[in-house]
Amino acid sequence: MTKPSLPELLHAAVTAVGGTERPGQAAMAEAVAEAVDDNAHLLVQAGTGTGKSLGYLVPALAHGERVVVATATLALQRQLVERDLPRTVDALHPLLRRRPQFAMLKGRSNYLCLHRLHEGVPQDEEEGLFDQFEAAAPSSKLGQDLLRLRDWSDETETGDRDDLTPGVSDRAWAQVSVSSRECLGASKCAYGAECFAEQARERAKLADVVVTNHALLAIDAIEGAPVLPQHEVLIVDEAHELVSRVTGVATGELTPGQVNRAVRRAAKLVNEKAADALQTASEGFERVMELALPGRLEEVPEDLGYALLALRDAARTVISALGATRDKSVQDEDAVRKQALASVETIHGVAERITQGSEYDVVWYERHDRFGASVRVAPLSVSGLLREKLFAERSVVLTSATLKLGGDFNGVGASLGLAPEGTEGDDIPQWKGLDVGSPFDYPKQGILYVARHLATPGREGSRTDMLDELAELVEAAGGRTLGLFSSMRAAQAAAEELRGRLDKPILLQGEETLGELIKNFAADPETCLFGTLSLWQGVDVPGASCQLVVMDRIPFPRPDDPLMSARQKAVEEAGGNGFMAVAATHAALLMAQGAGRLVRATGDKGVVAVLDPRLANARYGSYLRASLPDFWYTTDRNQARRSLAAIDATAKANGQ
Repeated sequence: MTKPSLPELLHAAVTAVGGTERPGQAAMAEAVAEAVDDNAHLLVQAGTGTGKSLGYLVPALAHGERVVVATATLALQRQLVERDLPRTVDALHPLLRRRPQFAMLKGRSNYLCLHRLHEGVPQDEEEGLFDQFEAAAPSSKLGQDLLRLRDWSDETETGDRDDLTPGVSDRAWAQVSVSSRECLGASKCAYGAECFAEQARERAKLADVVVTNHALLAIDAIEGAPVLPQHEVLIVDEAHELVSRVTGVATGELTPGQVNRAVRRAAKLVNEKAADALQTASEGFERVMELALPGRLEEVPEDLGYALLALRDAARTVISALGATRDKSVQDEDAVRKQALASVETIHGVAERITQGSEYDVVWYERHDRFGASVRVAPLSVSGLLREKLFAERSVVLTSATLKLGGDFNGVGASLGLAPEGTEGDDIPQWKGLDVGSPFDYPKQGILYVARHLATPGREGSRTDMLDELAELVEAAGGRTLGLFSSMRAAQAAAEELRGRLDKPILLQGEETLGELIKNFAADPETCLFGTLSLWQGVDVPGASCQLVVMDRIPFPRPDDPLMSARQKAVEEAGGNGFMAVAATHAALLMAQGAGRLVRATGDKGVVAVLDPRLANARYGSYLRASLPDFWYTTDRNQARRSLAAIDATAKANGQ
């Protein structure tokens, strides 16, 4: 029997999911198949509506080697595992003459831990050791959550937190889950044979396609302890998010509260001398942190340096001593010891990393209203790490609706550790960039309106002219507005102002769960939804409920953001343009994602309004505009209002 062609396979899969075949999807599938066959690397930009998940799944399944698909959002993981993969596998089975297996794999703390559930949490000293189910009164929210988790543990097949609906608070989940460092290990645990996390790992080992997230991919790459099974092909979807997720995993943090907890956990398990030394070091660290002012530490101050050295040395002593002491009064000592060891090892690791002072790390103080001060350390760049760990052993396909910034892939490529496309040389990963376009007719479906007449936004202060403009636009659109703000304070101020001015429901991020907000926004065309950066992705509301997307300003990083400003400075010291390489690239990605919320289906029409004149007037404005969908462009405020009113009238005439 002849091997089925890629177009045949793609046709079968698209038909099975009830989709429409798109030229961009076919071009993407061909390019992915070629990259995988040649063991090469591909960056592919596929606009909304291309059907990119099938564009990579079909050639990957046809290839037959094991594939890992890493995504940034839970929504896409679910879509792949619950919808796209089952239907695609069913459709391809008769043609491929085999049925590829697939599995989902997440970090250990995403799974219910049966040991924690049945034996209780090793509690901190001052709270005493108690059964958390007894201690949390059944009438309290925590108590109700814990009782529900206990019932759920008998029915769930996966133990995956995301399969529990409705969800529970982070506090409740922390009572029934462990990090990989706190885990006893399947061989030592009484519940090892039934462990949900271990079962997920076993399923992944047998699967042809493993769906995971960027964070687990980063842990697998950075920590050198393989979590993912061996694989020949890696597909990174939502790849524009990868650098920030990897940076997050590679960031260390120390807070006085965290150090105090470690002291309490270790106190009963080590000799008095070791416990006292850690206690004294903890108090010294706390005194230093009381005076900490937020900002980057170009050099570690002397007092912090001494406090961290004392912490590092005391933690090392405790780690050595933890193996020796056995205390008869401690119940379930192995679990208590493992939890104590995990928290002390974290402190030792971060303290040592900061005191060693690598030129490739950035150190800063942060202050949080609720949790007080922390000291943090993050890599200046993750590009070297990604080049070495990601591209060496396998074919890598990176895809997203936004990878091409300012007209090419080199900006995103550089952040991933890739030399400019076409650069030859030993040890230089070779890659190709491909933009397969979008099935949408952006110039006919959308308008990009830049409010050129407004004052340039300052760092502080109210923007009354911007709020007036916003109110007029929302009024013209008849509601139907997604407002994307550069800070939570700006979103709150705009919501408060417009609730006073307009007779339209204004929903605000934080007042309800994101899922509820999006559902309510989609249900009523007159409703507006205002939020901040995290809303710029993941809002998928096709149709007449979202016909105006407003951005209050270009979302450059804050000038006092320690990591971004350090990265900018490093580019400048190497002779590059730090502002364009860091701040403008950051803003371009966010704006492209934000503008992408407007047109989600072929019938959608609307306006993206940017209430920041710099997009029209500044030298970098053309770079940012070239990163956005190819909407019809205007700075005429009357044109924008007339268009919105016409789109609103059409929607109303159609009963929307």
